Parts: sequence; C-alpha cells; structure tokens
Amino acid sequence: MCIALLGGCTSTYKGLQRSSGDVNCIRRFSPQFNATLYSTQVNILKHHLSGLLFFKQMPDSSLRVVFANEMGFKFFDFEFDRQGNFTKHYLLPKMDKKAVVKTLRQDFALVLLRPDLQQAYTATDSHHRYVVVPTEKGNNYYITDSACTKLERIEQSSRRKPAVKVWMEHYTNGVPDTIRIEHQHFKFNISLQKVEK
Repeated sequence: MCIALLGGCTSTYKGLQRSSGDVNCIRRFSPQFNATLYSTQVNILKHHLSGLLFFKQMPDSSLRVVFANEMGFKFFDFEFDRQGNFTKHYLLPKMDKKAVVKTLRQDFALVLLRPDLQQAYTATDSHHRYVVVPTEKGNNYYITDSACTKLERIEQSSRRKPAVKVWMEHYTNGVPDTIRIEHQHFKFNISLQKVEK
C-alpha cells in the first residue's frame, strides 16, 4: 500500500540523527507572559473570530488565557497551573465541544513551552537541532538553529508528519511579538500580534 502511494507513508523526520545535547536549552524560549495582550485572529473552518487575547500570570503562578472581542464579549477563559494542569473556566457555548477544548488546550500548551522533558532527546539534521518530546500519538518537536540560540518553530506530529506548527518570533524581554498556530490537516489557524501598551 505504501509503495502504491509513492512514498506517502515516509516520515518527514526520517533523516534526523540522534545527538547528544542539552534538551533543557529550549527552556529559554518559554514565553515570560506577565500581563501580555495580543491582537488576535482565529480562522476555524468557515468561521472568523477577532479580538484580544490576554495572558495573565496569577499570584498562585497559574496562567490565565482569555480571548474576547473588542467589545468585551468573551470567547474563552482557560487556566494552566504551574504543573501544566488545564482548567476550562468558560468557552462560548456553540464552541464548547470536547474536540475544540482538546485542540485549544494542546495549541496553547505548545505556546507556553513547558514540556515534560524527562523522556526527551535531541536530534539534528543538516541545519537544525530538534528537541524531541514523545507523546501518546507521536512527538512534539522543538526546532532551533544548530546552537539552540533561536527557536525556528514547534511541531506537534503524528508518527510521520506534522499536525500542528507553531512559530513564535521577535522576542523582547522574554515575550514573543508574533505567534502563529497553524493546523496542517484542516483549516484552524490562530495569529497573534503583541499590542504595545
């Protein structure tokens, strides 16, 4: 079957070589959100939402992620505690489906960049270093330049190919100016641009 699909079953990651390297080097790219506001566009299938997304560090070290339109109408309000546990405080009723909650939770967990690195290892190709974090259905890849000084992107993948790609760019004081989340198999994209206060 794979031969008939002419390489359709080949893994995108087959060229990676395991390497020795510090998996903790990616910790430097974990955004230092305190009270950070982003102008946000969400495209999901035929729907478009725009508004402001707010990351707020709470006194108990949990992080709230709240998305509302410019009039203050709330779309969702999530919380990630220090251990990475997730709480849904609110989700717009017509969006409140198990698959939507799971997708948003996983997307923002990638952005927060707080993976459990106990099982992680490093790998390289000719241009990049990959910190590979095994997951239930594949791996999360944290892809940097070869010296781990610049985050290129994050990929959540199945065994063979990426399902979600995340870019976080132009960091200032530990906070990215631009964040993009793109799903590869259906139309679901989130674009964030930092609002200067």
